[in-house]
Amino acid sequence: MAKQFSGDALQLRSMLKQDGTLELSLATMPVPQPKDDEVLVRVEASPINPSDLGLLFGAADPTTMRSSGSADRPIVTASVPDKLMRGMAARVDKSLPVGNEGAGIVVAAGADESAQALIGKTVGMIGGAMYSQYRCIPAKHALLLPDGTTPAEGASCFVNPMTSLAMVETMRLEGHSALVHTAAASNLGQMLQKVCLKDDVPLVNIVRKAEQVELLRGMGASHVCNSSEPTFMKHLTDALVTTGATLAFDAIGGGTLAGQILTCMEAAASASGAAYSPYGSTTHKQVYIYGGLDRSPIVLTRSFGMAWGVGGWLLFPFLQKIGPEASQKLQGRVAAEIKTTFASSYTREVSLAEALTLEAISVYGKQATGEKYLINPNKGLA
Repeated sequence: MAKQFSGDALQLRSMLKQDGTLELSLATMPVPQPKDDEVLVRVEASPINPSDLGLLFGAADPTTMRSSGSADRPIVTASVPDKLMRGMAARVDKSLPVGNEGAGIVVAAGADESAQALIGKTVGMIGGAMYSQYRCIPAKHALLLPDGTTPAEGASCFVNPMTSLAMVETMRLEGHSALVHTAAASNLGQMLQKVCLKDDVPLVNIVRKAEQVELLRGMGASHVCNSSEPTFMKHLTDALVTTGATLAFDAIGGGTLAGQILTCMEAAASASGAAYSPYGSTTHKQVYIYGGLDRSPIVLTRSFGMAWGVGGWLLFPFLQKIGPEASQKLQGRVAAEIKTTFASSYTREVSLAEALTLEAISVYGKQATGEKYLINPNKGLA
């Protein structure tokens, strides 16, 4: 019989109203009760990932954000432009919980032996609604973290680690031998660099600041290209000649970068001595867009032949493609290397209420490298 945790708990929710007003608030919800095969987790750490911001803010105009309510129950509102409301139709007048992943302590469990075995353990979780003080999940979906791992250390145990591993798996499955990654100084980018070093996979990192170049080189990166430098295209082409990379994962999305990568891949293929063809090299060059740091249109200047592709890529469809056994193998590696390869760093830990201050939103809402926030829904509570 599961131990009953009575009372209420807080949960951060986002709602888009019919009039185009986005409202963020803290809702009082009954503490969920675990079924026989479930565990109840006291959530103590949940990262604010770019994928969370999409649900949190939707298409709201950040310049219209206003704060009201009290310090412990803040309410943030913002306006969504009329022209963007159509794309938000599916979520209008629905109060949605936020937070893709997190970690915490199992405080209660259902009757099943597998659930009971996790009581008192620190586990990682994914499945939404993690910006909550308590979260019920099936025991089989809880990632048991190694002894001595704190919730903060395990909070980012799914999205970024599994994405970095899945990128390498995609490379192998599609017959490529090296990778290109943009926004490469991010937490995810640093994890991917560690994975590639450990697995002996050539990686070309693209960043936009000199200090990001130094950061990655300090980690052992061989190829780091600064897109802000006038020699960027030459340096990128040289790196592609050296590595033979023909697959890129682009977190930026908009602008000219995807096209520049394809152009340099074509130049690298030509430099290999391939015979001339008016259709370009026969080597397929692929850029996958997996993020949207730049929401402007993707601009492609056709200078890379005919053997190329630009498409979208998402983690969970890929995991479904490779199946549960392969996915569990990747998760096992994440758990084993959570303090090394897949270690995350955060700028600040905030409570649920602190996450809804305009000051905090102005920082984590920018999605800037090195400014990652961690929510502890039970911060300051016994």
